[in-house]
Amino acid sequence: MENRLITFRNGQQVCSLGQGTYQMGRRRSEEIQALRRGIELGLTLIDTAEMYGTEDLVGEAVRGCRHKAFIVSKVLPGNASYEGTKRACERSLKRLGTDYIDLYLLHWIGRYPFAETVRALAELQQEGKIRQWGMSNLDVDNMERILALPHGRDCAANQVLYNVKDRGIEYDLIPWSRQHDIPVMAYTPLGEGRLRSHKTLADIARRHDATPTQVLLAWVMRAQNVIAIPKAGSIAHVEENARSLGISLTEEDLCDIDRAFPAPTHKIRLAGW
Repeated sequence: MENRLITFRNGQQVCSLGQGTYQMGRRRSEEIQALRRGIELGLTLIDTAEMYGTEDLVGEAVRGCRHKAFIVSKVLPGNASYEGTKRACERSLKRLGTDYIDLYLLHWIGRYPFAETVRALAELQQEGKIRQWGMSNLDVDNMERILALPHGRDCAANQVLYNVKDRGIEYDLIPWSRQHDIPVMAYTPLGEGRLRSHKTLADIARRHDATPTQVLLAWVMRAQNVIAIPKAGSIAHVEENARSLGISLTEEDLCDIDRAFPAPTHKIRLAGW
């Protein structure tokens, strides 16, 4: 299996395929086993957030192998004042059962000034409670505002919606992020469930003796410096996802996808942010 690596600014590397945990928790034992299987397969980045209610689940999953895992969590905008960010981080650390978070993000834009949140994030990093910090759901204009702040150029990542149907970030956010060496984390990389039954994706999957899920993930990861974070609540799904790392889409495949799901030709604002 090809091991595609993404390198963060601090030199730490992770596989370009991670594991999401949004809406997990209903089948706790099975989901914990799935996360552990993912770590075994090299999918060491696990994404959670205080909003998801899965930090304790992630903490249990990485118990005994914390050194192998790269944990991402997020502070809610309503908690993202200077003091609120610090308190939220402490709560997350407690729920995760760890003394540091690898990457801590502002979940989306709220009422507090970016300067307050970034100052808290920078101090948490200096204190060793987080290894790196970043943003989520920020478009180019707001990412520029982040970089202009004191410590702003330490911003390590931006997590946004990205899949074959939702390609708006290709117009300017992905090129901008590449220029500034800021990895993009793609949430909902499989899109809506019905995407997997699309004829074009099914045809490409047959050409690779693969599944449409694997084609969707391989397509997201084809982009330089992009990490896909699909949710997988079972070992079978984790193993299916992991096999996408061995797929290299051809020019024919990519052209077929472009015809079915055209790339953006104009600026599209990130939905809802």
